[in-house]
Amino acid sequence: MVQTRFLIAAVALLACAASASAQMLPPPAKPAAPKAPSPRAASCHNGASFDRFLADVKQQAVAAGVSQRTIAETSPYLVYDQGIVNRDRGQRVFGQLFTEFAGRMAAPYRMQNGQQHIKQYAAAFARAEKEYGVPPAVIAAFWGLESDFGANMGNLPTLKSLVSLAYDCRRSEMFVGETIAALKIIDRGDLHPDEMIGSWAGELGQTQFLPVHYVNYAVDYDGDGRRDLLRSPADVIGSTANYIANGLKWRRGEPWLEEIKVPPNLPWDKTDLTVKEPRSTWAQLGVTYPDGRPLPNDNLPASVLLPMGRFGPAFMAYANFAAYTEWNNSLIYSTTAGYLASRIAGAAPMRKPPAPVAQLPFNELKELQQLLVRAGFNVGKVDGVLGQQSRAAVKAMQVKYGLPADSWPTAELLARMRGGTALAQPQATAR
Repeated sequence: MVQTRFLIAAVALLACAASASAQMLPPPAKPAAPKAPSPRAASCHNGASFDRFLADVKQQAVAAGVSQRTIAETSPYLVYDQGIVNRDRGQRVFGQLFTEFAGRMAAPYRMQNGQQHIKQYAAAFARAEKEYGVPPAVIAAFWGLESDFGANMGNLPTLKSLVSLAYDCRRSEMFVGETIAALKIIDRGDLHPDEMIGSWAGELGQTQFLPVHYVNYAVDYDGDGRRDLLRSPADVIGSTANYIANGLKWRRGEPWLEEIKVPPNLPWDKTDLTVKEPRSTWAQLGVTYPDGRPLPNDNLPASVLLPMGRFGPAFMAYANFAAYTEWNNSLIYSTTAGYLASRIAGAAPMRKPPAPVAQLPFNELKELQQLLVRAGFNVGKVDGVLGQQSRAAVKAMQVKYGLPADSWPTAELLARMRGGTALAQPQATAR
């Protein structure tokens, strides 16, 4: 976790797919025999072998304050696994409707489990809210989504995953830092090397911290002298609150996400996370709560979020919603996490769209992205997945064609772009 809470959206989406059935923490893993690194993996290290690369990482760790004792203790675990690298390179996130994803991941059982955990660990939650200003429901929602409250934390040796990804050339610098952070966790006595079991991407604990954030934000909330995010619910609660408050800049006492009802004549080009208006302005434009109650007539800034366009669910996203998009930049995940937190806090279930919302199939979404690139937009990876950059480019083209600019790709937009009437826009970048 050097710059973002998670590696990429795919990691969190895979973590979220865990079942609700409880399972015991895996037994300590025995150090695996080193596997021969792929020759192509060393291209960014001037052809250095894995052993030579690892020796340099160890020197960097010592320079960062890691003891020689820890270096020696962890050496059997610092081995290369081409399988980890293959998983990282081959990962895919398949596009899916927000209502489908949220219906599964924010299901009633997870909401109820969140409420039960808040009652069970009431003292720790109350302390965290007092010290960090983060509501219990917000912490519990991430806890439930990331590991089903500790039931599914991964089963792979963390050190092997980290050092393998560090040797690979995709994000080498990032994972060198994560490897050194993992050594610091061991060096200060929080975890032993054989306890470091987690996801293939190196995330640890019940809210899936990468080691850099474990080092920076983990706190000892149960007073046993260790920051144990694998086994201590109190440490998990306090550490997650610390990260949300100080890493993600949570604003104490402010809302994060509320469902709303939008009128059919709303200026759709204003429905974007980058557009913030006072609630009084949205009220004047006809936005209400789902049951028709008016919004507060105040100056609290907010954005209208339409994860599935104007025919799908609608939300009022406040400044604190930025913490969710920073935790995970997948709009489907971040909106689901905010929605689940609101449900745990007592909000009513989300309204179902009056009619099914049409979604372009994978191959047509990919074609649309290719056409957007040809028109001069930066959509990131052309992968058939509607990410933030693709949504922004879609909105820009909807404005150009005079279509409702709700950022949702439609067959009509695709047909217009296939017609080639869009003017090329060199250097245009959708953010």
